[in-house]
Amino acid sequence: MKKVWLLGFGFFSISITWSLYNAFVPFFLEKYVHSVALISFMMTIDNYFALFLQPWIGNRSDRTTSRFGRRMPYLMIGMPFAAVLTMLIPFHTGLFTLLLFMMLMNLAMSLYRSPTVALMPDITPEEQRTKANGLINFMGGFGSILAFGVGSILYKSNPALPFLVAGLITLLCLFIVSRFIKEKRDGVNISPTLLSDTAGSPSATIVKPSRVSFRGQLDRTTVFLLAAIFFWFVAYQGVETLFTLYGKNHLGLSEQEASFSLTFFSLAFVLFAIPSGWLGGRFGKKKIIIVGVCGLMTVFALVGFAQDLLVLRALLLTGGIFWACININSYPYVVATGTEESIGTRTGMYYLVSSLAAISSPPLLGLMIDIFDYSILFYVAAISMAVALLCLFLMKGRKQVPHKFHTPGA
Repeated sequence: MKKVWLLGFGFFSISITWSLYNAFVPFFLEKYVHSVALISFMMTIDNYFALFLQPWIGNRSDRTTSRFGRRMPYLMIGMPFAAVLTMLIPFHTGLFTLLLFMMLMNLAMSLYRSPTVALMPDITPEEQRTKANGLINFMGGFGSILAFGVGSILYKSNPALPFLVAGLITLLCLFIVSRFIKEKRDGVNISPTLLSDTAGSPSATIVKPSRVSFRGQLDRTTVFLLAAIFFWFVAYQGVETLFTLYGKNHLGLSEQEASFSLTFFSLAFVLFAIPSGWLGGRFGKKKIIIVGVCGLMTVFALVGFAQDLLVLRALLLTGGIFWACININSYPYVVATGTEESIGTRTGMYYLVSSLAAISSPPLLGLMIDIFDYSILFYVAAISMAVALLCLFLMKGRKQVPHKFHTPGA
């Protein structure tokens, strides 16, 4: 699991960047735009790139060959650009430059997010992937804690500081991942084009070449699983994007108090990331996901009644535990219902539906806030979690798929 911990730095950089982006960019936009729905729409720019680019890049990376591997070239291109553009965001001179920096930064992030995620199953045997996903999400959750906790302190001192630090962390994480993760050496599913490099290695697994189509992956199990993912991300993305505005305008919290409150959610997620991965491996991914969906649906419904800051943070702490049950087990579950050759493709499908949710959720919830008020936010999130639960119950059992590979000499 040493390599998984090192790969976790890639997730750490992604998490800290997105958390800062979601927490503080709305405050920049609020200076120029006075509609919550329009702010929410602008905050979904990244997901339009993800909607089109990430599935294509995930599929493309399945078929990429280079001396650096299948996934690493995308990290080596995307991460430096993302780091620089993240650091430029707080130095915008108006709405146009702010939107320009946001769009370019999101484009760069879309280049490497799916390949970074796909590296986990690439270097991890199937039976260990739930545990591995817990480890790397532990790192990602720790990034969120820094973003909401330390980031809120830096933001109060100077709004540019958290973005500068996030950019430097991204560059450092790229160095760590590219230095210590070698796909040809560490991969458990190695392309036949790399046979000459791995022949003689008893642990190497050679995947037969095949062209993976999106349509061929859409059996009933996958369709309803992706639908469930869509609806729980509608709830999660809407809450994450709009929570700081909710805290400021509905509960009367300061900007620092609102962003710091999200630390409790992220803290619980981090602490329960590894245990939820173990629970998924022990009792089954679907069962633990259902527990998480039921729990988070209840928490969101209760947050709508919370007026006291202590109660709010206690609920967010509890919600982070249930979100870990969902998030840690969902991606390995998506990968497990496909073949080894389709890891990048199914990673792209996972991000396709999560991006669709992120595109539709904040503007929809923002519009409802404009029509009603901020009190509607968590009730809508709870309803969306209920629909996700229904989709899980409509699924069939896990599809058993043969692993179409052979070892050298077989």
